[in-house]
Order: sequence, then structure tokens, then C-alpha cells
Amino acid sequence: MLFTAYAAFAVLLAVCLGLELSACRSKLTGSACTNPAFLRFQRDYYQVYCLALAADWLQGPYLYKLYQHYRFLEGQIAIIYVCGFASSVLFGLVSTSLVDWLGRKKSCILFSLTYSVCCLTKLSWDYFVLVVGRILGGLSTALLFSAFEAWYIHEHVERYDFPAEWIPATFSRAAFWNNVIAVGAGVVANFFAEWLGLGPVAPFMVSIPLLMLTGIFAMKNWDENYGKKRALSKTCMDGLKCLLSDRRVLLLGTIQALFESVIYIFIFLWTPVLDPHGPPLGIVFSSFMAASMVGSSLYRIAISKRYHLQPIHVLSLSVLMVFFSLFMLTFSTNPGQESPSESFLAFLLIELSCGLYFPAMGFLRRKVIPEKDQVGVLNWFRVPLNLLACLGMLILHDSDYKTGTRSMFTICSVLMVMALLAVVSLFTVVRNDAELRLPAPQGQTDPSSPEL
Repeated sequence: MLFTAYAAFAVLLAVCLGLELSACRSKLTGSACTNPAFLRFQRDYYQVYCLALAADWLQGPYLYKLYQHYRFLEGQIAIIYVCGFASSVLFGLVSTSLVDWLGRKKSCILFSLTYSVCCLTKLSWDYFVLVVGRILGGLSTALLFSAFEAWYIHEHVERYDFPAEWIPATFSRAAFWNNVIAVGAGVVANFFAEWLGLGPVAPFMVSIPLLMLTGIFAMKNWDENYGKKRALSKTCMDGLKCLLSDRRVLLLGTIQALFESVIYIFIFLWTPVLDPHGPPLGIVFSSFMAASMVGSSLYRIAISKRYHLQPIHVLSLSVLMVFFSLFMLTFSTNPGQESPSESFLAFLLIELSCGLYFPAMGFLRRKVIPEKDQVGVLNWFRVPLNLLACLGMLILHDSDYKTGTRSMFTICSVLMVMALLAVVSLFTVVRNDAELRLPAPQGQTDPSSPEL
């Protein structure tokens, strides 16, 4: 597994570089890219946001390994993860209102403080302290995915009065650097934990200075801004009405809940499946992130003028690939007949599918869900998503490790079959919906272009 992990990482990194260099050569420079004031504003945002992302990604490769290092059983570790998922549900529901009320800049500083405390709890062997740390991690993650983006959009539109059409350019570049940082974070975590022999707690300690710099730069370089005060109950009720009144929204929510709950369970299971065979976990994590980056690049190629696949086609392909990967895992994790190389390949396919899935799902959500209802609807999407993930963890908690892991992958396969059925239903509903299709390339005027 040692050679397999490094070889896979090298190949995936080469593919990533090739795809990104090809994409860079084909891009045209727009006015947003040459405006000095806009570039300075972007730089101030990236400086803070990228530090926050780096601190977050550093904690990914060795979280499970740390709990295992402290001699906790898999069932006990599952409960810690359940607390994290429950925390994500709770704080995800209130994070937008909290950020608007407290202030976006203060919320980013609060993120750096709570996540630093979360990292410090990893020094303790006490189970209760680790559970509290996981709950703080849920709060910090909710702030990371709400406060930074909200601060940027307000400053971009309200304070600097830049064109709204430039916002996607910033987030597109942020997504690219997010992928690069994720790949690098695995290597850095591996360097401190394994190459220097400092153990699985080391990456968490390395995260703390980055989190402190995040708070310092936000405090120094950012201005405060606030959002409109919205009642949480009204936001949720409006979101529920939108969800129940539009079948497209309901089907998208079903697909998201099923798909992403399986991904959460995969995040929990990959370490105990591969770790007994001695791979470098940080390099394995970087390989996963590189595979996801390849998937994102393939998505851009698939929807390009040359191939002109629709996002809903790519979404279907990603769900099908995850089902195939889980089917592989039910065989490669068979007790007494484990095949770690096959499991690793299946995990890479899952990550590649994620690279296809998230931009496709993001496009469809933006088209289907009205902007005013986005927050409320997404809150409702997260509830079944996290509940399914928690249920999976609890089932695993009550199972024997050897048979429980394989059974969990079998259950996940069933969930993906349900997701495939939801995708088929969505196809039926939106077959002639021009709103959910990318515009046809110039010269292609045939309105009856074939569906998948």
C-alpha cells in the first residue's frame, strides 16, 4: 500500500497539472482580471480565506487516526462523529442568522477562536473533552461556510460597487485554490505526523498558528458588515414552502441528502479500511483531493462547447460512479479476503465523482431554488443528510468491526440506488425544462438535442 499510495498520488498530480495547464491556456482575460482595485480586494479576501481553508484541511487526514491512537474503540469513535454531525445540523440552521446579527468580520474572528480551541482539545485523552471539541468543530465549520462568503459578497456589491458579474470569478478562483490547498494539506500533515514522527496530533497543532493568522488578518484588513435581520422561523418556513411546492426542489434535496450522507460515511470509514495495511494517511488524503480536483476539471471539459453535456447528465454520472464504487467495496472489504488496493481505487473513484457532483449540483440548485429561499431550503436539505449520516454511524456502532464495515457499504449501495431513482424522476420532470440546460454552442440551433 505504501508504493500504491505514492504512485497514485504522483499519477493524479500529473493529470491535475495537465488539465489545469490546458484550462489556463484556453481562458481569456476579462476586465475583472485587470482591474487593480478589484485585484487588491480579491487579494485581501484570499489572504484570510485561504489560511482558514488550509487550517481546516490539515485536520482531515488524521482525525480518525488520532482517536484510534488514544485507544478508543470504533464504536466510541463513531459516537464522536455523530456528535459532530448533530452539531453541524444545529449550527448550520442558525449560522446565517448568527453571522448577520454578530457581523461577518466578527464571525470570521470567532471561527478562528473556536477552531483553535477545537484543535487544542485534541491534546486531551479525555473522551468528554474530545466530544466537546467535535461540537466546536461543527460550529467552526458552519461559520467557515457562511461568514466568509457573506462578508465578501456584501463588500463586493455594497462597499466597492464592483459589477455583480465579477463575483463568480472570485469564487471560481477560490474553488481552484481550495483544491490546491487540500492536496498540499495532506502532504504537510503527512510530513509532521509520519516523516517527523510527531504523531497524529501534530497536524492539529500546526493548524493553530494558521487559525490565529486568519483572525489577525481579518481584524487588521477587513471592515465590518452586517446582514438583514431575518427571523429563523420565517426563513425555515419559507424554505419548507418552496421545498414542498416544487417537485424539482424536492427531488434535488433527496439526491443531495442520499449522496452526501454516503460521502460523510465514507469520510469516517476510509481510515479504518486502509490504515491496517500501512499506507501514509496524509498521502492517501492528498490522492483523494487530487482525484476530486481531476473530477472538477473533467466537469468543466464535459460542459464545454466541444462535448456540451448538461449538468444533470454529469450529476447522473457521478451518482452512478459512486454506486459502482460502493459495489466494489462490498467485495474488497469482505472479512478475511480484504483487498486494500481495490478499496483504495474505489475510494479514489468516489472522490472523482465528488469533483463531478458538487459543481453540477450547485448549478442545478441555483437554477431551481429562488435566491430568497436559498438559505431556508438548504437548511432543510441538511437535516435528512446529517440524520442519515448519524444513523449510519449508530448502525456501525452496534456492529462488529469486521462485518459492520462491509454491511455499511452495502447499506450505502442501497442509498445510492435510491439516489439513482431520484435522478431518473428528476429527468422525467425537467426533460423539457430549458432553464436547467446550459445554452447551446453557437451554430447549434436544434432544439431537440438528445437527452442522456
